[in-house]
Amino acid sequence: MRKAKPKKRVILPDPKFNDQKVSKFVNHLMYDGKKNTSYEIFYAALDIVAEKSKDQEKSPLEIWKQALDNITPQVEVKSRRVGGATFQVPTEIRPDRKESVSMKNMIAFARKRGGKSMAEKLAAEIMDAVNSQGGAYKRKEDMHRMAEANRAFAHFRF
Repeated sequence: MRKAKPKKRVILPDPKFNDQKVSKFVNHLMYDGKKNTSYEIFYAALDIVAEKSKDQEKSPLEIWKQALDNITPQVEVKSRRVGGATFQVPTEIRPDRKESVSMKNMIAFARKRGGKSMAEKLAAEIMDAVNSQGGAYKRKEDMHRMAEANRAFAHFRF
């Protein structure tokens, strides 16, 4: 590589929970620089999660973090050309990318859900992820299944 790696930007924690992970999630959720709107959607979704899980002793933020952990993939497949053939090579994911992929999957599958407001769709996706179901969890399982199926090509990793 000719150029130096760019510096990682410091992400400021969110105002309500004082958590950097929440800020990253809101940044992924944001459209057209409308950060305030994304914060409103996220906090409303956590309020809905709190309503749905009154019987649990966990806070909505802990439930959201557990949901993210449930949908975080450990391995992914990358295409690699070897001698004219393209192989799907399973590789481990860097920790920062794991977090990013899980957040993007949760948001993407929440957006695909039908009807209702975005806050309700996001809350439903969070509850599904905690219960090990829903679109984002299925995506993680598919990624792991693909990696397992292509384990024979793991020696092409370099």
